[in-house]
Amino acid sequence: MSELLDAEACERLSIDEVHDLHRRHVSRSQVTLIGSFGFGRDLVDHAEGCWITLRDGRRVLDFTGGVGVLNHGHNHPRILAARRRFAERKSMEVHKNYLSPYVAALGHNLAMLLPGDLNIAYFPNSGAEAVEGALKLAYKYHRGRRGTVLHTDIAFHGKLLGAGSLTASPEIHFPFPSLPGTDRFAYDDVDSFALALDRHRTGDGGSDVYAVVLEPFSASGLRECSEEFLRAVRRMCDELDIVLVFDEVFTGWGRTGSLFHFMRHRDLIPDVLVTSKSFGGGKASISGYVAREHVFRRAYDNLADATLHSTTYHGFGEETVTALEAVAIAVEDDYPARARHIGERLGNGLAKLAETHHRLVAASTGRGALHGVFLNAGPARLDRITRLLPGPFARDPQLRAKLVTGAVISALYHDHDVLTYYGSNHGLPLIAAPPLIAEDEEIDLFLTALDRVLDKGITRLVTAFVKDRVTA
Repeated sequence: MSELLDAEACERLSIDEVHDLHRRHVSRSQVTLIGSFGFGRDLVDHAEGCWITLRDGRRVLDFTGGVGVLNHGHNHPRILAARRRFAERKSMEVHKNYLSPYVAALGHNLAMLLPGDLNIAYFPNSGAEAVEGALKLAYKYHRGRRGTVLHTDIAFHGKLLGAGSLTASPEIHFPFPSLPGTDRFAYDDVDSFALALDRHRTGDGGSDVYAVVLEPFSASGLRECSEEFLRAVRRMCDELDIVLVFDEVFTGWGRTGSLFHFMRHRDLIPDVLVTSKSFGGGKASISGYVAREHVFRRAYDNLADATLHSTTYHGFGEETVTALEAVAIAVEDDYPARARHIGERLGNGLAKLAETHHRLVAASTGRGALHGVFLNAGPARLDRITRLLPGPFARDPQLRAKLVTGAVISALYHDHDVLTYYGSNHGLPLIAAPPLIAEDEEIDLFLTALDRVLDKGITRLVTAFVKDRVTA
């Protein structure tokens, strides 16, 4: 048997050895994809706050916010301390035969922070699992007598078979088997939603729809539902007794300027709220759904059904303790206010860049610490450059948009040590989503770097990006 690798051995691996192990035991294609950018050829030594330090000593400004996970930044000291204390006490991690004080306390805290009677919580591991848990809850609430769930045409709810059935992003391009009875409507379009409801009316004037799953703010597409739309959806769901699920996996815990995005609208309450990502403070894999009391009680709260929905790691001790501390920090340090401040500075800066570089930047948009820019596809002469790429790249229908945005991301990283990413949904925006601990100078550093990159012009950027891919 080959020698087993421990944690210390991992820290000594070279980038070539990491690539080799990934190719052999994880995914060759992932190595190719991530290796297309400069950061795919670097290894991280450590990370703190908004900064990543590479093994070669370079410091990189992480403006991705961990794709929603790092509202608190890397290795927040309070979160590290909470996890350290839990370990030092030798606290029990998980056991199905004992009730957890951590689960009870976390459920209580969420009920105190959320409006109305959103007060029954369940804590699985991932956002997609929480979405599927919410769907099961809605289906059971209707005792299996309804068979349709509605979602939007730009939805991103996860990549599991169930959650993926509700995801309309081109990132999921393979026809996996899906939940029966899914249907879609246009995002932020009341008429389209009403038509979707009409398609599933029953003969007695009721509805076959058991759930509507909706992102009040689409983090992957940088689009926002209007208050009028959300209130109309709430009213129509009430009229037909449909369970309304808000997916705030990305936008929760202050990201867009309120504790959850929907909470900017007074007395607008979903039947189920889904959260994850920064809920774990950047250190724990934990998610949750929080249901209104009457929905949960009717669905599960009886002895026969008490364990009908469960998971091995429900309430995993250290994860739950981490979430308790992450929530406390978000509230005590007023993360919504931090996001609003970041949003004003970042949004104004991006708007100015859009004016300055109007040939390259089609639009800038966002809320709080979740902004981005949509880049123009570039001149037709780029097609000559794209022919240099290997076949799989050249056949991608979103190739031009990916090339343009990818070229900017690559230049930001390679030339300015700034890490960004692009949204995986329609339009592929360049996302600027810093941790909510970001300071003004870090926001300005990003804006200056982006300005200098855009100054190069799209042809130079894409040419350099493609040549680097071909010679890599």
